[in-house]
Amino acid sequence: MAPSTAAARTSEIESVAALLGGRKALGADLTSEADFIALVRQGMPLPAFEAVRSKLQLTLGQIEQALGISPRSLLRRKKGRRLSKTESELLLRLARVVARAEHVLGARDAALEWLATPNRALRGDKPFDLLDTELGAKRVLDLLGRIEFGVYT
Repeated sequence: MAPSTAAARTSEIESVAALLGGRKALGADLTSEADFIALVRQGMPLPAFEAVRSKLQLTLGQIEQALGISPRSLLRRKKGRRLSKTESELLLRLARVVARAEHVLGARDAALEWLATPNRALRGDKPFDLLDTELGAKRVLDLLGRIEFGVYT
């Protein structure tokens, strides 16, 4: 991996970990994708969910849409203090997309506004509305890559 690519990957990992609440919420410092994989497999701690929700100022309805976690499921998670593997993966996906949008667009406010705005390149869908599926998230990440490198269509 080229040095600039390695630095970008490290920066992305740090940004995602920060969105998830860092060491305080996660219980450890995450420094690699392998760390994220292990965390998803054991289930993200509920404070990571709460950190993302707070930092992104998401309503319960938006969280339910993006992660498929109903308010009733959240109540059950509060008892166990961990999300399921699937919920953890969806939360990580959301954090990764937001971190990437922040990087490309320069600021969290700009990223959140872009994610909430219908986009012609996504057939009029809001990028946020596509994050409930892997293919939708891939489309959003691909579009961010095109914006970053000036091939936005």
